[in-house]
Amino acid sequence: MTETTINQADFWFDPLCPFAWITSRWIGEVEAVRDIKTVWHVMSLAVLNEGRELDAGYRELMDKAWGPVRVIIAAQEQHGDHVVKPLYDAMGTLIHLGGEKDYGVVISKALAECGLPAGLADVAATDAFDTQLRASHEEGISLVGQDVGTPVVAFNGTAFFGPVLTRIPRGEQAGQLWDATVTLASYPHFFEIKRSRSERPEFN
Repeated sequence: MTETTINQADFWFDPLCPFAWITSRWIGEVEAVRDIKTVWHVMSLAVLNEGRELDAGYRELMDKAWGPVRVIIAAQEQHGDHVVKPLYDAMGTLIHLGGEKDYGVVISKALAECGLPAGLADVAATDAFDTQLRASHEEGISLVGQDVGTPVVAFNGTAFFGPVLTRIPRGEQAGQLWDATVTLASYPHFFEIKRSRSERPEFN
């Protein structure tokens, strides 16, 4: 994690997660109405689920989930931190808004959109940058524990998983939700508030 200033939020994501995508779009809304700047980091659902018993369909998804995060972390290592968010935006738009399920296509189109070398796509099938990927993942997950997922958000000395949203709050409503979330998460003896999801995420 980069050196934190009073107004910096750190956000860990896996581009495959639809709920992380919605939360990331909410953070963009928050930046417009609150004095915060977000630094973006990769975490990995594939790493998180290593060694766990998964049904066949989810195991197949996790096997494919390595590719996008490997490419993002490789691009970050080779081209700088500033490429992380544009790659996430490009991949997430293709996956969640475009419905693209071929992650090879997602990777190649996202690299082209961001003006990055097409050869970075080859990293998806190798473990060449897995040490850096695991380090980024661990940096985020260590703040909240192993029994949660993505996204992880850290701000002003506190960190939390989520919030899990099915719609993107806009404008001042986004800011109010941010204020409430940070206030709740900053109480040192607070751990969980939850209810069952009754609707699917909507990305528009």
